[in-house]
Amino acid sequence: MSDREEILPAAQTLMEYHAEALFTHDQNMRLRTINEPWPGETMAPRFFLGRSIEGISICRFRYDVPETLIKRLEDLCGDEPNLRDYPTKPKHFEAYMKLLQTERFTMGPCFLIPDIGPSMQIVSITRANMKGILQGGFECLISEIDYAQPCIALLHENRAVSICRSVRITSRAHEAGLETLDEYRGRGYAAAVVAGWAKAVRIAGGIPLYSTSWENLASQSVARKSALAFYGVNFTVI
Repeated sequence: MSDREEILPAAQTLMEYHAEALFTHDQNMRLRTINEPWPGETMAPRFFLGRSIEGISICRFRYDVPETLIKRLEDLCGDEPNLRDYPTKPKHFEAYMKLLQTERFTMGPCFLIPDIGPSMQIVSITRANMKGILQGGFECLISEIDYAQPCIALLHENRAVSICRSVRITSRAHEAGLETLDEYRGRGYAAAVVAGWAKAVRIAGGIPLYSTSWENLASQSVARKSALAFYGVNFTVI
């Protein structure tokens, strides 16, 4: 174990960093918006529950959730058991949904990206060198290139075919946004850009985090192949 690995935060702390990166908070630690680095605002979910592998859960609530309801939800969060099987829904899933009167939720695993180098040649993409590189699949990223940094790509014939970039940013942690063109999947490209992005985030002084949803099997496959360190499961109610 390296000295760098020994000083990494505990799972509970990583989950707190994860919540901090995902959402903006007000002075009362109530959720406001999705913490996207580019201009524009999207409303945060009403309820966030982060269960860590240490058996400690953290919860956050949107600013407009009534205090009486928050108290009932907090009591349930405090009764969540140790996380053993990460595809499992929270113990009080049905109660959360009933109290918030909705059927809309998201859930998925959260990982810390280990400090390993990329196995293939990758490049950093900025506005200064992006001309032509993002054509043919990543044109939608052009308007966000200044905000979603670091942005790391693997090129094929001078064209980006896999990209990992910062899509949630705080002073302590970055969340990865990963996309690989369909015809280039299954070649290890995603793992290479994830490793390269994580290295760039660490150089900038941040902790590189990676999370996904249970529906995104391709993203979960990248996490397994890259030996990412699982630290918990997030659960949000819209």
